[in-house]
Amino acid sequence: MRYLLELSFNGTNYHGWQIQPNSITVQEVIEKALAVVLNQKIDVVGAGRTDAGVHATYFCLHFDYSSFINDQKDFIFKLNSFLKSDIYIINLQIVSDDFHARFDALTRTYNYKLTTRKNPFLTDQAYYIRRDLDFDNMNLAALKLFNYTNFKCFSKSNTDVKTYNCSIKKAVWVYHNDCWIFEISANRFLRNMVRAIVGTLIEIGEGKHDINYLDTVIKSQNRGLAGYSVPAHGLYLVNIFYAENFNK
Repeated sequence: MRYLLELSFNGTNYHGWQIQPNSITVQEVIEKALAVVLNQKIDVVGAGRTDAGVHATYFCLHFDYSSFINDQKDFIFKLNSFLKSDIYIINLQIVSDDFHARFDALTRTYNYKLTTRKNPFLTDQAYYIRRDLDFDNMNLAALKLFNYTNFKCFSKSNTDVKTYNCSIKKAVWVYHNDCWIFEISANRFLRNMVRAIVGTLIEIGEGKHDINYLDTVIKSQNRGLAGYSVPAHGLYLVNIFYAENFNK
């Protein structure tokens, strides 16, 4: 029987989602908690990887378990009790046996939070920049992302992928609660892609480049021409959309 687990996590204390040697990850912590609650080893499959320090207000995983979990509310309560406060289980439900948390995702949405005002309550939650930025130009430049599908220029070097193609559905800067938020949705993302896009847009907002520079960067397929990779602590995975109707 296959189960879908919906959760959120603060990534500050974790080296990303995926299990890796000698580093604590979200996947490792959740698998250990599931093993205690279900009294057997459980392997989970996440909707994707997140880098060290990246957060998720909404994340999905699936796992297989031979028995029916009768009281799902009690199960969630027990699982949360074995997890630290920086990981929170939102919901559990049964899905079809062929459901896949990663490959069945149609779109993913990330937010990058940036503030130009010092705010102690946003420390480690948003990227603080001590400079004025032209967000109108940054939004004009972001519109150019819709004209392309190959985003090799924003991919981390030496990434083992079959294609650099992504279909971007949304890319816009909005102001909310003392933060400028870059919201971007696509069918898939390359490693470090969002942070590199944001870094490039910031350099345009600083006046280092005009908005047409984004065309030059994307056409070049050269990571060296793109902007810097902004810090991980400002990045949030906020939604994953599936064809099945269990989304929030």
